[in-house]
Amino acid sequence: MLIELDEKNFDKNIKTGLKLVEFYASWCGYCKKQRPVIEELSANNIWIGTVNADFNPNLIERFNITGFPAFLLFKEGRIIAALSGYHEKSQLLSSLMEHLA
Repeated sequence: MLIELDEKNFDKNIKTGLKLVEFYASWCGYCKKQRPVIEELSANNIWIGTVNADFNPNLIERFNITGFPAFLLFKEGRIIAALSGYHEKSQLLSSLMEHLA
């Protein structure tokens, strides 16, 4: 499930469960390369939120995102892991699996 997050719905969407959030920019080449991987994961019933940096500067500042793509893994609304840069499907799944419990 791929959910577009913004400053209005972000906190509500990450407050329960395990949530992977990708911060991206429309002009970022690595983000464009990352998109098919994200879409493939989400097609397998993995909840992934996406935040477009161009339209949500307050979220970028709040989480101190300095490069794209960037991933934050939330559990019950708290950050439990952070990844930056392009990641293969297996790398993202591995990170998720480490925190399932």
